[in-house]
Amino acid sequence: MNNDLVKHLGPLASLAGVWEGDKGADVAPSDNRGTERNAFRERLTFEPFGPVKNHEQELYGLRYSTVAWRLGEDAPFHEETGYWLWDAAAKQVLRCFVVPRGVTVLAGGTVDTNATDFEISAGAGSDTYGICSNKFLDREFKTVRYELKITVHGPESFSYREDTQLKIKGQKEIFHHADANMVKRVG
Repeated sequence: MNNDLVKHLGPLASLAGVWEGDKGADVAPSDNRGTERNAFRERLTFEPFGPVKNHEQELYGLRYSTVAWRLGEDAPFHEETGYWLWDAAAKQVLRCFVVPRGVTVLAGGTVDTNATDFEISAGAGSDTYGICSNKFLDREFKTVRYELKITVHGPESFSYREDTQLKIKGQKEIFHHADANMVKRVG
């Protein structure tokens, strides 16, 4: 790993590397629009890069990908790819990612440089930290808010809790699609 890049990643530095966890918990809408709960395992890869210059803005980041499998199954049920970015001057962590169901998210938040836990979020309709979906998902399962909390437990593990809030067609209450896992460094 390029330690010269890692030192510029602020609170993202401890995420650089390859991680796996098999204690994942997923609460999601079922096919009949009820609720299903699934245990899962996943592999996350974070590769440092930078700097990226936007005029006076300078970003360092992590290219990342995630693949998740329900326990006991060989085919992944979830994948995503994207970037985690650190804007040191503005103390902003950004996570921009694509889920191959036709959803893109740019989440962000203010984070101290040496933070070992932090939260970021995005909301539908926001011009800065927002969510964009394809026409089907916008009509049937509109993502209205995304929240993520990361907690670094030391150099060898971190955990996360995600809350993807959905407005499901025909339901009055917001559905909280929740995912959580504790992962350990494998590389």
